[in-house]
Amino acid sequence: MQQKDYYKLERTFKGFANHRRIEILFLLAKTPELSVDEIAKSLNVNFNTISDHIRKLAQTGLIMKRSDGRSIRHGLTTKGIAILKFCKITG
Repeated sequence: MQQKDYYKLERTFKGFANHRRIEILFLLAKTPELSVDEIAKSLNVNFNTISDHIRKLAQTGLIMKRSDGRSIRHGLTTKGIAILKFCKITG
C-alpha cells in the first residue's frame, strides 16, 4: 500500500468511529431510503445532530443521498455495507 492509501483508510475509519454513526448504518441497513427527519425520530436524536452525522457518513462514502422531490433519502453504499459487515464481525 502507498501512503495515500493509509490516509484513505484513516478517513474511512474516522467516518464511522462514532456510536451514533454506527447506529445510523445499522438502521439504514434495516430500513433504507430514510430521510434525516425519519432517522432522527427513529433514533430519538436531535435533527441537527443526525444531519451532521449523515454529512460525515456521506463524505466518507458510506451512505448515498437520493433526491425524492422535496426530501433527500439515504441508503448504504457498497462501502457502507462492507463497513457494516466489519462492525458485525468485530462487535
